[in-house]
Amino acid sequence: MTKDNYDNYIVEMKHIRKEFPGVVALDDVEFKLKYGEVMALLGENGAGKSTLVKVLSGVYTRDSGEIKIFGEAVDELTPKKVQELGVAIIHQELNMCAHLTVAENIYLGKEIKKAGLLSNREMNKGAQAILDRLNIDINPETIVGNLAVSKQQMVEIAKALSANARILIMDEPTSALTAKEIDDLFAIIRMLRNEGKGIIYISHRLEELQHIVDSVTIMRDGHYITSMPFADISMSKIIANMVGYEITNKFPRVQCVRGKKVFEVKHLNAGRMVRDVSFSVYEGEILGIAGLMGAGRTETSRAIVGVDRKDSGEIFLDGRPVTINGPIDAIKAGVVLVPEDRKKDGLCTKLSIRENIALPNLDILRSTFGIVNRKNESRMVDQTVENFHIRLASPEMDAAGLSGGNQQKVVVGKWLARNSRVIIFDEPTRGIDVAAKVEIYHLINELKKQGIGVFFISSEMPEILGFSDRILVMCDGRITGEFDAAKVTQNEILEHATMFENKLQ
Repeated sequence: MTKDNYDNYIVEMKHIRKEFPGVVALDDVEFKLKYGEVMALLGENGAGKSTLVKVLSGVYTRDSGEIKIFGEAVDELTPKKVQELGVAIIHQELNMCAHLTVAENIYLGKEIKKAGLLSNREMNKGAQAILDRLNIDINPETIVGNLAVSKQQMVEIAKALSANARILIMDEPTSALTAKEIDDLFAIIRMLRNEGKGIIYISHRLEELQHIVDSVTIMRDGHYITSMPFADISMSKIIANMVGYEITNKFPRVQCVRGKKVFEVKHLNAGRMVRDVSFSVYEGEILGIAGLMGAGRTETSRAIVGVDRKDSGEIFLDGRPVTINGPIDAIKAGVVLVPEDRKKDGLCTKLSIRENIALPNLDILRSTFGIVNRKNESRMVDQTVENFHIRLASPEMDAAGLSGGNQQKVVVGKWLARNSRVIIFDEPTRGIDVAAKVEIYHLINELKKQGIGVFFISSEMPEILGFSDRILVMCDGRITGEFDAAKVTQNEILEHATMFENKLQ
């Protein structure tokens, strides 16, 4: 491929408009991508990024505007036509057939046949060649459902390349990856860029951009804002263009006097990943839980609220022992979990926002005859929407229609509607934009000021250091360190996060 090719646009989108009933999702948007370029597509949740790439990938039909792919104008796009043109999208929620092998997933829809029969041998051979080229150590005969999410992510990339994709759209590709796996992914992206492929990279992890991005395109409220080389724009300017104003403090912290002990866990054991865990949470503090993936942080939170069975251990709330054998016990006690996967575990996305807020509170909304008091329900929903500044068209809209940040507010709001005493946040800012993150931080700060027990699990080191008051570090299901957040360094946390035992019991 000559240098002249690299100076041409591989994708051109001009004056793109897409309207849904009552909502203009894209208004006169433009987007351009060159050969051998990694273009970051940035914006808040609801900015229009997903709608734009769905128009490009044929999922949505544009209302107006022009699209050129490889210099040729294209009219109606369908997913099949887009795939034939060489465009592939790797979604944040992976689209894999868990019961099929790696090779069968890679060749799905383009199976290799001999004499009218599937040739598993040829597909395994072809899949192995693609995996080897990407330096991915996965057996092509492995069932995809048995792979970690990070490995499934790599299989998705291999699948895209098997279809000779020359334009790859990556939507939050690092959201479930460890630091080592992110490095491996970046190496693959650099290799693909050097081969002349165009990559559209969508991520809320802005600190990643410096490692792989050539240019940025920024959107806000369905409008195109600006495009420029990454080297020519500062991070603060990127954020200001995304949100429409300057954010001066990424991790707002409020100072509170540490009060009495709210919550205590003693010698908690639950399977292999929760081993003799003991800690306390106090009024007026945010307790951060740090550690690598697989350290046991999520497993600890699930055991506390009774999602997973405990083998042993004691739990105390305001100095009194409480018995939690299941989530209902935890909810009644006032100990609740805002889960890592809000769509899967925190929301009923096909139910309305009203129903999501009311669902865990039916016991306090029903009358003595077991009938839900609709007046009280409406009051609870309206108050939650107002208190948490949830942006919505109507409480009757499906929760799936909200942005990630607003979904998170619904998950938190439904628990605070019943005056919960302790709230466990598991990766509360994963997959949401910078402005929504700051809103979540302010929300958690309000809980801190009210004396509610807060502990906060995060894989993002700047977040743990910038927002916590006290930090616990976990490794191999054990607590390996406890620190004052104001006095600890990132290296000290990482040192304790890698205190692996020689042999797990």
